[in-house]
Amino acid sequence: MPVLTRLVPSPVFVEIRPGALDALAGILADQRLSAAGRIAVAISNGSGARLRERLEPALPSADWYEVTDGSLDSAVLLAEQMRAGHYDAMVALGGGKIIDVGKYAAARVGLPLVAVATNLAHDGICSPVSILDNDAGRGSYGVPSPIGIVVDLDVIGQAPPRFVAAGIGDVVSNLSACADWELSHAVTGEPVDGLAVAMARSAGENVLRHPGSLQDRDLLTTLAEALVLSGIAMNIAGSTRPSSGACHEISHALDVLFPKRSAQHGEQVGLGAAFASFLRGERGLTGLIVDRLRFHGLPVTADQIGFTEEEFTKAVHYAPNTRPGRFTILEHLDLSPSDIRDSYADYVQAVNS
Repeated sequence: MPVLTRLVPSPVFVEIRPGALDALAGILADQRLSAAGRIAVAISNGSGARLRERLEPALPSADWYEVTDGSLDSAVLLAEQMRAGHYDAMVALGGGKIIDVGKYAAARVGLPLVAVATNLAHDGICSPVSILDNDAGRGSYGVPSPIGIVVDLDVIGQAPPRFVAAGIGDVVSNLSACADWELSHAVTGEPVDGLAVAMARSAGENVLRHPGSLQDRDLLTTLAEALVLSGIAMNIAGSTRPSSGACHEISHALDVLFPKRSAQHGEQVGLGAAFASFLRGERGLTGLIVDRLRFHGLPVTADQIGFTEEEFTKAVHYAPNTRPGRFTILEHLDLSPSDIRDSYADYVQAVNS
């Protein structure tokens, strides 16, 4: 009988530990990415600029590029700027916006990317997608996932707590996304990749059940590992399906309809996951998600991120348009605006009782 095997696309290396940032030059050399340090480093003009002062002596052959924002224009500009150099690899040093810009730019110039996260706001540190602002609001662009991940827990511990909490919302939303995928399988026959589900769901469960606070280093380690697992799950599935269901459709709708008022991605998808679970009738999961979001200071109702009931209703109704062809509880129920408003009122009453 033939032995069947499966190749799992994943980063070549993952370094999650205190002090990892100061070892970056050695990590690049040890992994045979750049022994001479000929790398392009993308940074923000905030925390990235401060970290440049710390890293520059260890990376004397690197060229540094400041990225002004998380837009498609910035990503294209960065790619054009890097074409003049001859680099072994690219390093994106910063939060989600810098890493997403870096992934897109690296793909355009054909360089391997190492993601060095300075916060844990969302699973973009390992995902095969760049979320970039464009003229229409915000778009998702398929890109190769990073070849390496570096997370310095000392640096993460200094990040604004809101950014770390947002990452918790993003990972916990995996549970709702996987439930939506399984619903689609039951209703439409869409194939489900069991390995991708297992990884994404395990990542969500690990964070959901962790008792630690945002100051707990063990929680930060668990969250960083969960974000990596989420990215690998998407690579295995060949899409964002294991980590993106109705929760993300709602978040994308808020981005499109109210681009100047969007909250953190993880804040929005966490709320979206809780509401989607409620719509699926999964009261136990809804309660667990709401409890964990509240524990970490994350929003559980729309008003807590600055949206009225009417605005949230409008976003939920519009949400299926953000991912044409994707089947979730929103497509399954096909609720009218008045039905959504009533369901949201029931949800608010349930989570506040």
